Amino acid sequence: MNIPADLKYTKSDEWVRVDGDTATAGISDYAQTQLSDIVFVELQSAGTSLKQGESFGSVESVKAASEMNMPLSGEIIETNAALSDSPELVNQDPYGNAWMIKFGIADSAELAGLMDAAAYQKYCDERAH
Repeated sequence: MNIPADLKYTKSDEWVRVDGDTATAGISDYAQTQLSDIVFVELQSAGTSLKQGESFGSVESVKAASEMNMPLSGEIIETNAALSDSPELVNQDPYGNAWMIKFGIADSAELAGLMDAAAYQKYCDERAH
């Protein structure tokens, strides 16, 4: 399982990469593995403001549908349009080409509540047993 050290993670399996006052988010390698073959991705529109934990979109796989939650409060600046035509990118490259949203961070203090890579690895291992 791939868990990049430069990212922060949520208990609902989203990752976030912070760059100054903006961030990029998507779902983790663990999440895409659990979901299996992803066939559809739906994202909220740019300009939408959401609080931490609110849904920024959903993914559907051959096994299940799942909501994706904001790792931090903020306003969506950009969505990854490529996922509409190629949802399988989420399975192939969850931390790269399959980023889902870019957003402005409303409250950087919320970062303290997210897991680092080591804590997320432990969290995933606990659920696997």
